[in-house]
Amino acid sequence: MSFYFYWRRIDMNLRIGQGYDVHRLADGLPFYLGGVKIEHTKGCIAHSDGDTLIHALCDALLGALALGDIGKHFPDTSAEFKGIDSKILLDRTYSLIKEQGYELVNADCTILLQKPKIAPYIVPMREKLASVLKINKNIISVKATTTEGVGFVGREEAVAVYATVLVEKK
Repeated sequence: MSFYFYWRRIDMNLRIGQGYDVHRLADGLPFYLGGVKIEHTKGCIAHSDGDTLIHALCDALLGALALGDIGKHFPDTSAEFKGIDSKILLDRTYSLIKEQGYELVNADCTILLQKPKIAPYIVPMREKLASVLKINKNIISVKATTTEGVGFVGREEAVAVYATVLVEKK
């Protein structure tokens, strides 16, 4: 489908997707974000490894092409995905995107987490995600914020992540 804006034709080869994920935190569990192990006393309660960032990114990618959500493709009722490394889920998700003829233009991810501070992990996360997707790390943004002690994130009960992606038909 094409649209004309003033003098320029715009082809609908760009698609935007938005994803969100949240996982409860519990003492003594491993904590993964963006494919990186985070040093913390708590980790995510989850069927998989609980990598909230990767799950939100998968949902954003799937949403961009109206392919459903992560639960449709990797149900938490399936023994196949019990304890699975979320990087595998991201690789499989991106394969679905590429099968449709699309590639990632950029991704912007925001982690909501009270503790620990994520700044030391940002670059390793971007590098790990870029490695899984086989893309340049400069098209992946990862940011973090607290909720100033407000809500389930502020009470350190959970971690949440928002992800937005732009994909383009090649």
